[in-house]
Amino acid sequence: MANLIMFIILAVVILGSAVMCVTTTRIMRAATFMLFVLFGVAGLYFLLDYTYLGAAQISVYAGGVTMIYVFAIQLVGKRTLQGLVERVKTSRAVCGALVALVSFAVVALVLLKNEFVSKACCSADGGEVPMEVIGQSLLGSEKYQYVLPFEFISVFLLACIIGGIVVSRKEEEK
Repeated sequence: MANLIMFIILAVVILGSAVMCVTTTRIMRAATFMLFVLFGVAGLYFLLDYTYLGAAQISVYAGGVTMIYVFAIQLVGKRTLQGLVERVKTSRAVCGALVALVSFAVVALVLLKNEFVSKACCSADGGEVPMEVIGQSLLGSEKYQYVLPFEFISVFLLACIIGGIVVSRKEEEK
């Protein structure tokens, strides 16, 4: 019962912080709310007794949010940091909603293709999918397994970091 109450508290924190992260107009507040989301996910790992994953979540992603703070300070002007310049256009909000809808459809497709839901419902051990099945599905190299997209995302994030560094460098005046 205590685990259920703790899960509900963490779920409320995660969902509330996620909504605030994407709706706030101030970049520093968005990064702070994202930090709360990541700490909430780490709390879920600790609740499941995955202490290594929880510690990795805190150390890796808390460091990542610290880098977001640094890039936000370097790349964004003072007036934007204070929330005086940035306004969300309707077309951007519609595009964001479409991207969210497509992302939701992709996640649903992944769940249906790997039959996680049917395996969880029909399982004899209380509806839990074994961690080995999830690990094989996410990091396997066969059909409907996701190691290649995982590596593409890693390369894409590396390119984003390099792009951020290039943009933040000041050009020498001739």
